[in-house]
Amino acid sequence: MSDDKSHTAEAESPRPVALVTGGAVRLGRAIALALAEAGHDLAISYRSSRDEAVRTCQEIRDHGVLCHRVCADLSTAEGPGDVVAATRERFGRLDVVVNSAASFRSLPLSDVDASEWDDVMALNVRGPHLLVRAAADLLTASEGSVVNITDLSAFHPWVSYPHHSVSKAALAHLTRVQARAYGPAVRVNAIAPGAVLAPDDWSAGRWERRAERAALKKTGDPQDVVEAVLYLVGADFVTGQVLVVDGGRLLGPPESSEDEG
Repeated sequence: MSDDKSHTAEAESPRPVALVTGGAVRLGRAIALALAEAGHDLAISYRSSRDEAVRTCQEIRDHGVLCHRVCADLSTAEGPGDVVAATRERFGRLDVVVNSAASFRSLPLSDVDASEWDDVMALNVRGPHLLVRAAADLLTASEGSVVNITDLSAFHPWVSYPHHSVSKAALAHLTRVQARAYGPAVRVNAIAPGAVLAPDDWSAGRWERRAERAALKKTGDPQDVVEAVLYLVGADFVTGQVLVVDGGRLLGPPESSEDEG
């Protein structure tokens, strides 16, 4: 539900409106700030990062646009609809949805029980479906755009993150289904980032080793994903695509010259 009591509902915003789930922290925050800089009013959802959401909203407002924060658990059946309802009430329109909120849980596959499986699927796959479903009329009216944030586990079997990997593969395919279902008025694409932002509990050495796996021999940063989001938001002839932003890591290790032919 909305926890931003400092602003009352008003008529339809004269500016385009973007909704970023998980927009208070990390990659979601970077995307929200970039959309604000590009002239969008923002709604950001969060579950537990209230202080971060307050700070991010203030930074967004510093760009001369509006920001509305919504506290919701997107893993519940009601959460995605609540976020859209709060955005609808606040702004009266919606032009861009970025589904960035996700869990990133590591467990051996044999330890993933029904509850653990359902928790991850509910947030990472069902949440983006229910949110876009609830927002479909607003997005259709604005001929809007959806960007789902998946990752390289959609293409590789990450055995240390098994149910996460399956959920991200499902989100990539959901993107294609949504693009067909909601077209031609609404475009739906996805971005699969590589090493652009280190997990909080990773050592510097572990992060640096990610660079060696990429064709470009370097890691990226959130700005690389931000630029991809802005491209997809404005790319009127692109839908149903998963744009990989990974420095060439998905290409796999190089072959030796003897193996080429």
